[in-house]
Amino acid sequence: MQQEWSIGLAIMIVAGLASLTLLSGFACSLWGARSLLHKEFFSYFLSPIAYAVLVVFLGVHGWLVANTLDLLQASGPRGVEWPLQHWLASPVFWLVFLAACPLLTMRTFAEEKASGTLEMLMTSPLSDWQIVLAKYAGCLLFYVVLWLPTLVYLPVLGGLELTWTKALPQITMSTDPAPILTTYLGLFLAGAMFLAMGVCVSSMVRDQLVAAQATLALGVLFLAGSFAANAMDGGAGYQLAYYMSVPLHFDRAFTRGVIDLRPVTLYVSVALFSLFLTVRSLESRRYA
Repeated sequence: MQQEWSIGLAIMIVAGLASLTLLSGFACSLWGARSLLHKEFFSYFLSPIAYAVLVVFLGVHGWLVANTLDLLQASGPRGVEWPLQHWLASPVFWLVFLAACPLLTMRTFAEEKASGTLEMLMTSPLSDWQIVLAKYAGCLLFYVVLWLPTLVYLPVLGGLELTWTKALPQITMSTDPAPILTTYLGLFLAGAMFLAMGVCVSSMVRDQLVAAQATLALGVLFLAGSFAANAMDGGAGYQLAYYMSVPLHFDRAFTRGVIDLRPVTLYVSVALFSLFLTVRSLESRRYA
């Protein structure tokens, strides 16, 4: 037991050091492309599609939270034990989540190709990695902005209580804060994976609508596994379906305060591989 614990600790240390090294390299690249990152991020606030995504995104989540609140006040079989789990268990949630990512990424490179500005961008002093990371980071930052307003739902979903101490407000937790932290961590990592796939697809096509449709089709592969897993009793088939099913990752782990390294590895691996393919796509165009 002691030996297994030591091996696990060593693996975590090595993985942590590798992650820090990778993040440091990305940060240095983004600093050199900070003007492009600034342009990409703020361009979303000038896009009507981005505002439409924001309105629908928040409207659907508000409706889901209201429904969860209704069940929290109910008793008997209609009651819920895990509010965060019920919030993310709705097919409507995953439908909106799945549609939002392609709409945010479809313009990243496809729009540049259609307008003829990609060649100008590729002749800039920035490397292909810097261009890809700047566009991806701008999209990812706007994705984070989408989720920031949902923090107001935490008094309902996470058991936050506002009390007054000596005429000053004080926020206390009536429940374990771990499910909140792990849920938002999982949403960030899953979103990072879907956005990276969308950026990759956008770099390979010229039409934004085609980019959105192809990204949506890829995203379905990571959501449909939940239906297959529910029809299985166990075994290798179930493990594979669980590994590929993002909704099940939240249902069985993240919303319960558990960080399962299997989905984390999946999200990070697919995101990095998608960004790698995006860079290769730009390089092929540069040398064509």
